[in-house]
Amino acid sequence: MIDGTILLVEDEPLILLDLEFAIEDIGSQFVSTSSVAQALAAIERADPPIGVAILDVNLGRGQTCEPVADELRRRGIPFILHSGDLDRRDETIRRLGARIIAKPTSAERVVDEAFAEYRQSGDPVTVPP
Repeated sequence: MIDGTILLVEDEPLILLDLEFAIEDIGSQFVSTSSVAQALAAIERADPPIGVAILDVNLGRGQTCEPVADELRRRGIPFILHSGDLDRRDETIRRLGARIIAKPTSAERVVDEAFAEYRQSGDPVTVPP
């Protein structure tokens, strides 16, 4: 378990639903988003606050999760990347410098990896906006 809400940023509805079910199965809270704007708003409003995040790198329409990752890092909130773009290893993935879980991977394993990242990070420190 984590203290806080799990932020999901994923533009593929079936993958998002699978992650939601995996989190529900272990009794944790989550907030689902599919765009940068939604994710940044969720970071501000989540109650309880975001404890860890699972980010899809490419969110369609030329968007990447980079602004979300930057905000999470600024606030000391751990996150993992869940991406199918590993063959390209584009610059975004390298710049983000986070643990990467390749798609396809079971939702349960992705959630386990997010929890491991949370435990490894210690107690995240939230920086006020």
